Amino acid sequence: MPFPNLDSVESILAIVIVFGVLVFVHELGHFLLAKRAGILCREFALGMGPKIFSVKRGETEYTLRLLPIGGMVRMAGEDPELDILKPHMEVTLVRDAVGKVTRILLDGPSGDERGAVTGTIVRFDLEQALSIVLDTEGEQRTFSVHPQAHLVKDGYEVQIAPLNRQFKGKTIMQRFWAIFAGPAANFLLAFVLFIVIGLAYGVPSNGPILGDILPNGPAAKAGLQAGDKVISIQGQPVSTWKELVEIVGKSPDKDLGFVVLRGNQQISAKVHVFNEKNVGKIMVTNAITYAPGEVLQYGANQTYEFTAMILKSLGMLFTGTVGLKDLSGPVGIFKMTGEFAQQGLAILMKWAAVLSINLGLFNLLPLPALDGGRLAFLVAEALRGRPVDPHKEGMVHFLGFALLMLLILVVTWNDLQRLFTE
Repeated sequence: MPFPNLDSVESILAIVIVFGVLVFVHELGHFLLAKRAGILCREFALGMGPKIFSVKRGETEYTLRLLPIGGMVRMAGEDPELDILKPHMEVTLVRDAVGKVTRILLDGPSGDERGAVTGTIVRFDLEQALSIVLDTEGEQRTFSVHPQAHLVKDGYEVQIAPLNRQFKGKTIMQRFWAIFAGPAANFLLAFVLFIVIGLAYGVPSNGPILGDILPNGPAAKAGLQAGDKVISIQGQPVSTWKELVEIVGKSPDKDLGFVVLRGNQQISAKVHVFNEKNVGKIMVTNAITYAPGEVLQYGANQTYEFTAMILKSLGMLFTGTVGLKDLSGPVGIFKMTGEFAQQGLAILMKWAAVLSINLGLFNLLPLPALDGGRLAFLVAEALRGRPVDPHKEGMVHFLGFALLMLLILVVTWNDLQRLFTE
């Protein structure tokens, strides 16, 4: 079987859930900070391509799309959705009780709108002045437009977006945080996953408390027991597991005097340290703890350590130490996710946390079409004192997206070659 990890419903379900959660959390970060800044979010989508499910709540349409290769938050001002309205176009205006336009019908009146006005557009401003001027039977009339008015064409409604509701209408910092929040949410997810793992399965204690003791090892021969708390070694006080490891590690083939606390009793023991490649070992592990403080520290340490490790790997890629042939794409990642799913929930959750950090870091790379590329343009805007030409920025992102798709094809080809040669 070319996909041995996909031979069970559980593995497939694990892949769907892991990637669905990673994408959802990433897009949720964008969504929440955009909403906080007052940006109109037209769509919150999981997946790309054709819609297979959608529901509208408030101003936002929540959609599920066919291709499970990402997601998006479509913010007002990022696409030309209002270009359908043109001068000299005949429209029908529907107004509320105070005379503000709430709906602009491009297909003509349906016949049941009371007080509707039909005419030809002379000019309009739906971003700042929020007004529209119509020629009705040779007379020009100006109408005030409600800031949440809708354009209606072919039965499809689009809410207008005044400039203060558009992405481009916000300050540089508001836009920066709305973009940065996506990758940041992935780091937060990794941190939370590591904490959940710690609370469910425990974490290695930072204290100098003995856990598992290897039978016939130095510690066992000296009479030390699981749960003993090391107070001192050779008269040197010990307060952390790191200190214990450092003292033992520097003492291969030596006899060390341990003082441990067992219950309420202090016990002394002489331990002959084993020499393993010039490093001292006494064949013990540290105890497992569920203490909230240590679990939080474990979550932070794991997030930091994996972030540093992935950054180092990225550095090796850019310096040429690692080539494209060594990278894995979606196929390889799906395969590994299925395999980890079969090894248990704790392993799968840890893998999901690592993938989340990967997703966050990858999106922060200053490359076009990625969040990092958009942040780079915002930094350039802040330094220049004016934004980069939108058409030029759009072209850069388009080319970047094309190159990104090419990269995905290359690494997918690598995955397939490895898959069928295993």
